[in-house]
Amino acid sequence: MSNDPQYVPPESPDEPVTGLRLPALYNLVYCSRATGAVDDAELDRIIQTARRHNPAHGITGLLVYGSGVFFQWLEGPQAQVQALMTRLRTDPRHEAVVLLSETEEVRDRLFPSWDMELVEASHIREVLQDALTEANQPQQAGTLKDMLAQLDSGPISVLGAA
Repeated sequence: MSNDPQYVPPESPDEPVTGLRLPALYNLVYCSRATGAVDDAELDRIIQTARRHNPAHGITGLLVYGSGVFFQWLEGPQAQVQALMTRLRTDPRHEAVVLLSETEEVRDRLFPSWDMELVEASHIREVLQDALTEANQPQQAGTLKDMLAQLDSGPISVLGAA
């Protein structure tokens, strides 16, 4: 699957031809507590599995792990992202899964070249601020601002202190 722009014909003869339009993109952000110690080898296994699975399903995003907390941003086709989230909720490495944000909109991908990128918790603020600088749509910017605020005093504040 691809998030490449697609030609969409006008809905009526009076509508101007605009040519390319982006498909709807589903975005889901969650955090969870790790059930046990997650070392570098386990993180590597998680990332390698994601890099094999995600491209085939049109999913991109990032994973942050620190202080026993997973934080993940997933984007792609709604059915595929929701199916992945269903698997994550039953993954024995996760508990106390908290859904932070969930939207579907026509927009560019925020992380177009990241099948799944591991970001160290100490760098999450920098990554989110860079993404905010690149955000083209107001809803993207709003979600990123919310995530940055949660680093200071929300469910993912443990990552902001990492």
